[in-house]
Amino acid sequence: MMDVRTVELFASLLALIALVGGVSYALLGVVISPNASIVPEIRRMSLWLAWFVAAGATAGSLYFSEIADYVPCRLCWFQRICMFPLAGILLIAAIRKDRNVRWYALPLLIAGICLSSYHYLIEWKPSLGDGACGIGPSCTDVWFRRMGFVTLSFMALSGFIAIAALLFVQPKKSRDESSER
Repeated sequence: MMDVRTVELFASLLALIALVGGVSYALLGVVISPNASIVPEIRRMSLWLAWFVAAGATAGSLYFSEIADYVPCRLCWFQRICMFPLAGILLIAAIRKDRNVRWYALPLLIAGICLSSYHYLIEWKPSLGDGACGIGPSCTDVWFRRMGFVTLSFMALSGFIAIAALLFVQPKKSRDESSER
């Protein structure tokens, strides 16, 4: 069985891959080269990729609380409230090929990005977190900081950003795609 530090590193790497992949897809698909050959392939798989990110984030969150015994703080719970339903919603959307899921996911994504951004900020500047947490672990406590900056809240933020990019980036359609409609 893997030790917790190994899982921390693995989950940190997955979060970075999701973040870099989501941001790269957004930049490539909209700004730099919407006609790059990889953009339509990612677009075709985007619902499944978004589900994979949400399912991975959900599994990781449960691992850290239930197996590693990292007690979630109040903000962690709110981030979970935003991420956990996305795993189910995106699975159904991927199966049904329902691209309109982005509108159902949008409130969860906005809330999740705001919460995890704030949580990450107060991990670095605890004085900004006065009153963020009530009873239980402090929201300013950091269970681990991999590679000097990856924390649980950073991983959540990476997941929300990657899912948002996968759901909302709409590369310009090529002439072939436009004529199919």
